Formats: sequence, structure tokens, C-alpha cells
Amino acid sequence: MPGVHDLALFALAVLIVNATPGVDMAFTLLATLKGGVRAGLAAAAGIASGCIVHTLAAAFGLAALLAASSTAFTLVKWAGALYLLWLAFGMLRAGLRNAPASASAADPAGPAGAPPRNVAALFRQGFTTNVLNPKVALFFLALLPQFIDADAPSKTLAFLFLGAWFIVQGCAFLAAFVLLVAPLRHVPARPGVARALNLAGAGLFGLLAARLALTEHAAP
Repeated sequence: MPGVHDLALFALAVLIVNATPGVDMAFTLLATLKGGVRAGLAAAAGIASGCIVHTLAAAFGLAALLAASSTAFTLVKWAGALYLLWLAFGMLRAGLRNAPASASAADPAGPAGAPPRNVAALFRQGFTTNVLNPKVALFFLALLPQFIDADAPSKTLAFLFLGAWFIVQGCAFLAAFVLLVAPLRHVPARPGVARALNLAGAGLFGLLAARLALTEHAAP
């Protein structure tokens, strides 16, 4: 692809980013542990679709708005934090029930050990958690230009190429992650494991929501 450089270094950077624990990995992990491979892959596909939005935003300048406007950044930031809190509340409610009978709207996969109620819902949740994270948009805007030549014939095409690379590699990483952790579902469960998983998920997503809400807008 003309106009880009150091693709090996770019691939390494993407690997490090994907392997760093965050909202996307946490959501994929919980979906897999509670719903199995099918649930985990649905969550991963939703996250990858969210990255498509961030790629288009970076390529066509929408992400620059988040970098330049503190108001736009704050609005997206709080929308993302509130959505994560909504997910956390659903998991907390499921964890506090004595015998969860059905999945809550915010529960990624329903009661532990049961098949996912709706993989389309998992896909939508993965997509939403990714799109409503302004840090991902700013990351794309900060990382991709470093691997685009100053004299690239089409910077938009270069952005799209690197974004597509990021999405494919990230999707492959999450798929491998799902296959790696899925066998843990077959470990004999003790009473209270389902509740503990829901409560742990609620705490994790609450923490991630707080961290996102406390993120400061950096001046361009």
C-alpha cells in the first residue's frame, strides 16, 4: 500500500494495544465465560464493528472534532461512562438475585452456564461500548498518522488501510482470546460462582466507567 511505512512496527503496536486490558477485553471475557465461544465471538464482532466507525471517523476527520472540542469529547465520554454503568447495574442486579432465572437487559450472556439469549444483543453491546469510548477515537487519530507518509498520494486511503489492518488483527486477537478462555467454562462450578461472576463484572465495569468519566480532554 503506497503512502504507509513501518508496517511491522505498526503490527507490534496493534498487538500491544489489543493485549492491554480494557473495556473491550473485559466485555469479551465476561461474554465468553458466561455464554461460551459463540457469545464471545459475537461480542468481539461488535467491538470490531465499532472500530470500523472509529476508522472512518479518523479517515474523514470526525475524530479531529473530539480532539479539538472539549464539549464534544465530554458528551461522548459521559455517554460511554453511563452505558458502562448501565451494564454494571444489570450485572449487579443479576448477582444479587438468589437464583437468576433470566438474563437482564444489560447482562452480556444471561445466567452463567446458559447459552447466550441473543447473540445480536451481544453484538450491539460490544459495538456500543467501543463506539462510545472517545479514547479509542483519539487513539486512532494519534496512532495511524505516525505510519502514513507525509507525501502519501491519498491520506484518506492510507487511513482506511491502516484502520482495516487494525480491525483484522484486533478481531483475530479477540477470537484467539475467546478460544483460550472458553475452556474455563467447563471447570466444575461451585455454588455462588454465577453470583460472584456477575458481581465481579459489575465492579469491573463500574471501575471502567469511573476511569472513563475521569479522563481529561487533552488540548490539541
